[in-house]
Amino acid sequence: QFESVFRSADKRPLRYEPRAVRRVLVVTDVDEAATEAFTARLERFLSALGPDVQWSQAGGDRTRPVAELIALVEDQAPDLVCTWRNLHSEAWRWPYSLGVHLDVLTQHCAAPVLVLPHPAAGRGGAHDLTGTRVVMAMSSHMTGDDSLVNAAVAFTQVDGTLWLTHVEDEQAFEHVMAAIGKIDSIDTDEARERLAAQLLKEPRDYVASCADVLKEAGITLTVESVVALGHHLPEYERLVREHSVDLLVMHTKDEDQLAMHGLAYPLAVGLVDTPLLLL
Repeated sequence: QFESVFRSADKRPLRYEPRAVRRVLVVTDVDEAATEAFTARLERFLSALGPDVQWSQAGGDRTRPVAELIALVEDQAPDLVCTWRNLHSEAWRWPYSLGVHLDVLTQHCAAPVLVLPHPAAGRGGAHDLTGTRVVMAMSSHMTGDDSLVNAAVAFTQVDGTLWLTHVEDEQAFEHVMAAIGKIDSIDTDEARERLAAQLLKEPRDYVASCADVLKEAGITLTVESVVALGHHLPEYERLVREHSVDLLVMHTKDEDQLAMHGLAYPLAVGLVDTPLLLL
């Protein structure tokens, strides 16, 4: 009992480290003039990064071969790569993929990738690169994910709103409860209540620490949170649309596989109207 109480009281707060973005590479599949116009829109959209950002561009056929695109990114070593979904592809007409170039880029290169809606798709409205007043950081393991929070903070405008969202997988929870229900020495109802409470308590404590630490650091933004039990994909899609999110931030690299991190890929494919920061 003492060990359980001790572990429950062990709360790891956010370790805030300002994340500087100094060099941004804009990658397109259009000519120089169109690439420059897109870069100008990006500069307005990413004004939260500050005035000292160095912008460089690469467009047209120069970025068509995947190997040359990767070599270009590695040579320039940017802090951020900006492009749009389905680069050098007509697949933007269908919501089934990000395209080969982005699949490789997000997994091979160390720099985060900002993915915008394809310009030919005509997807504007609330997410038409007007700014990053509402940023959402998404994780199914929010507790202790300092790198995710620090990145989201860096991209949120002054006096903007940062949503920290953690959705515990309800299907996985029910699978565990089904197993517990078959153990006669465990009170199933009590186990359900206490396990659900503990699973949600840890991310709630961490998110609360984020608000406190950022306030102490003088970061002028509003921290909001959603910590809930639910179905991952539909719940995150609902939250993004409900809060008119300007930028969704999430991890995409998985140490155990070469493909994009589990939940990130269907979200990235499905949220065709929303700018994505893929870490």
